[in-house]
Amino acid sequence: MANKEFDVVVIGGGPGGYVAAIRAAQLGFKAACAESNPYADPKGEPRLGGTCLNVGCIPSKALLHTSHLFEEAGHSFADQGIKVGKPSIDVPTMIGRKAKVVDQLTGGIKGLFKKNKVTMLPGHGSFVAKADGGWKLKVGDEEVLAKQVIVATGSKARHLDGMPVDNKLICDNIGALEIDAVPKKLGLIGSGVIGLEMGSVWRRLGAEVTILEAMDSFLAAADKDVAKEAQKVFTKQGLDIKLGVKVGKVTPAKNGKSVTVEYEDKDGAQKDTFDRLIVSVGRVPNTDGLNADAVGLKIDERGFVEVDDHCKTNLDGVWAVGDVVRGPMLAHKAMEEAVMVAELMAGQAGHCNFDTIPWVIYTSPEIAWVGKTEQQLKEEGTKYSVGKIPFMANGRALGMGDTTGFVKMLACEETDRVLGVHIIGANASELIAEAVVTMEFHGAAEDLARICHAHPTLSEAVHEAALAVDKRPLHF
Repeated sequence: MANKEFDVVVIGGGPGGYVAAIRAAQLGFKAACAESNPYADPKGEPRLGGTCLNVGCIPSKALLHTSHLFEEAGHSFADQGIKVGKPSIDVPTMIGRKAKVVDQLTGGIKGLFKKNKVTMLPGHGSFVAKADGGWKLKVGDEEVLAKQVIVATGSKARHLDGMPVDNKLICDNIGALEIDAVPKKLGLIGSGVIGLEMGSVWRRLGAEVTILEAMDSFLAAADKDVAKEAQKVFTKQGLDIKLGVKVGKVTPAKNGKSVTVEYEDKDGAQKDTFDRLIVSVGRVPNTDGLNADAVGLKIDERGFVEVDDHCKTNLDGVWAVGDVVRGPMLAHKAMEEAVMVAELMAGQAGHCNFDTIPWVIYTSPEIAWVGKTEQQLKEEGTKYSVGKIPFMANGRALGMGDTTGFVKMLACEETDRVLGVHIIGANASELIAEAVVTMEFHGAAEDLARICHAHPTLSEAVHEAALAVDKRPLHF
């Protein structure tokens, strides 16, 4: 790598990083990507894909799918006349399948780099100094020159004082994906996306799951109707969700086989012992190793790289995208920012609309939303209309045997422009895309109401919700 010069060097090979490198190369830049995560591929090089592909989005969805099939076999097949007997789970095989999915996708990025002529730079990337026409960087033990730099170093799990994460007994997202046997009792601190998804996986497989949430409200970021329905459904499924919890002392057993958590809730002092404990209390940006002070790169008090609306930092030719900057820590948000930055560097009109970034929780039922919640519109004083249709009125949902949830659409009372769509139900993660497209093009509820939807499909519930905004649903 000595004395190598590039038009663009991306520090970090996660969703934001590898997409930035690929798009930059497509636009004619000589691009490279530095990656140093601890997950080595079969050839010993750092894996591309970041948290998402290695220890986040992708492996968790693989486990969710397996556990969903297990629960279907044990509880739903009989209702449809399918007799299979009592299923059993081979956890090592499940974990092995998850690893194969990860291997395939991370290896696929290396193939995309080769296809697009992106240079892979194995090693930790950091700033050294300003150089003529660009920046001097250190990658591993070598130095490279870059005319422009994109920081895409991602995030890591937030750990709490007094809770020593060893990813065996006390786990963060990494250890939660490698549990090798179904725990009899599983504790989770935090009821966010990771907590709910991992809690769902192990609850389906037979664990007794308790979620300890500090906030007094459940899923506060979601629309209030969705949060209320989700709490009801998850509780019925068997998740023990405790709100307003203040966690105190956490004591691992001397034999390393259990951990005791002392906490306070509305009923006073409590104590519970778990076979495994998962700590899921958010994430923090990876900016410690950038050597930002040496070049004057601005980092805020929370550790995020400071950027403007176009992901420009305070330094000429230095950009930052993804979890390491403001905004939601979502892989698809990072990808959109990455494309925007690459196109802006090429003199094009890059674009990333934060108002139309979808959120998804891959539980069963799935939860997905885009835009404003009803409580946000009330706080803003925006006049709005509501269209809400339950899946129990949808023929496809009935045929599938899963009518849980609803579609809720919020539109401006004066212009009919769609302001938010909130879905809890089967395939919500896919259905939300129609709402994203509508909002991206400033569409109205009437636009969706006038579009023919295939019958029978779950998407008809979105259609009916649009009709319900104008109080003229046809099937409910």
